[in-house]
Amino acid sequence: MMIEIKTALPGPRAQRAIERDHRYVSQSYTRSPECPVVAERGQGVWVQDVDGNRFLDFAAGIAVCSTGHCHPEVVKAVQDQAAKLIHMSGTDFYYLPQVDLAERLAKLAPGDFAKRVFFGNSGTEAIEAALKLARYKTGRHQFISYFGAFHGRTVGAMSLSGSKTVHRRGFGPLLPGVTHIPYPYCYRCSFGLTHQNCGLACLKYLTDLVFKKTLPPEDVAAIFIEPIQGEGGYVAPPADYMQELQEVAREHGILLVADEVQTGFGRTGKMFAMENFGVVPDLIATAKGLASGLPLGVTIYRSDSSDWVAGSHASTFGGNPLSCTAALKTVELLESGIMANVSRQSPVFMERLRSLAQAHECMGDVRGVGLMIGVEIVKDRQSKEKDPARRDALLAACYRRGLILIGCGENVVRFAPPLVISQEEAEIGLEVFARALEETERAGSK
Repeated sequence: MMIEIKTALPGPRAQRAIERDHRYVSQSYTRSPECPVVAERGQGVWVQDVDGNRFLDFAAGIAVCSTGHCHPEVVKAVQDQAAKLIHMSGTDFYYLPQVDLAERLAKLAPGDFAKRVFFGNSGTEAIEAALKLARYKTGRHQFISYFGAFHGRTVGAMSLSGSKTVHRRGFGPLLPGVTHIPYPYCYRCSFGLTHQNCGLACLKYLTDLVFKKTLPPEDVAAIFIEPIQGEGGYVAPPADYMQELQEVAREHGILLVADEVQTGFGRTGKMFAMENFGVVPDLIATAKGLASGLPLGVTIYRSDSSDWVAGSHASTFGGNPLSCTAALKTVELLESGIMANVSRQSPVFMERLRSLAQAHECMGDVRGVGLMIGVEIVKDRQSKEKDPARRDALLAACYRRGLILIGCGENVVRFAPPLVISQEEAEIGLEVFARALEETERAGSK
């Protein structure tokens, strides 16, 4: 299968749909002016729009379609389940898909201890559950989060987030008791250091300043951290930071919460991204890639005598039979070869992107793990000045050539294709990206 663009973009049917969308759908949605795809169908890594144009998808529905669009085995499993039972509400009744998935996830999650699973419908619900459970289990009320973090749109999750003011403006007062600290963003170190000589200054900021000056550690219920920052710019931390952070949390009886909403379920080549660092969190909040596109969020937590009790938290639709069935099939497919494919295709992306970076001054940093890769677009490598306009022009140029890409952070291009992508498909998309780089470079020189 190849990219096929039949009309000017967006095509006439797409334009009409966009006009109707602008009239009736909430204007709070972000939308992507650089990549206004009106999707009609998808298969694997390919998306066809309403005008018959075929795109190669390097976004996967914001890292959701882990098994690709409409994987036939997932479709079949959901169809079979829909003919038997669509809803029963797992908060009050029982059904096998939910029980089966809970057992599967408890065994998959890192940590040799008893675990339980709470089911919601989204990543932000998984984070809210983790917030409430951390307070319940510890009797404490304070939280640590990070600048650059994105944890969701509900009030609690939004209070933890620290990536964009637009997420917060007009919604205050927010949840009290959240302290933000610098993320280990080595390309743009908050302290002007390098990892080789920093002595983990960003962690010492927490232990030697925050904990000693403003926030008693014995008041902190949990530290929330993304193993790789997603909306903040696909920022991958050094492994020793995560390991040292785990030790700090354990020393002070603080729960370590891994926000694996975007990083979980094969995206980094491991089932959970924290496994790349050898870290075992107390709670994991995850969602996106779990159910191949059906709405499902889960909170997996260390289970002990401090767990919450019946009636303290629930969700009517969380863990519905269709989503649980899709998730069980997704996990099966990931384990039977798709995660191995991530390890094969990740070097294809990294090697080509780093090669392009040598020739294009605007590519300041190429980073990532597995198929969660970010390219930071800058005005020049010396100053590292962010260039969001150039990034947006790149995304638009890729779209015109039939490649779906979206950004993250202020100036980062994110590469998050479906995990089933082949080397040939990867090379097609990377060639499109290379041509878009040349186009925007020529335009910028005029």
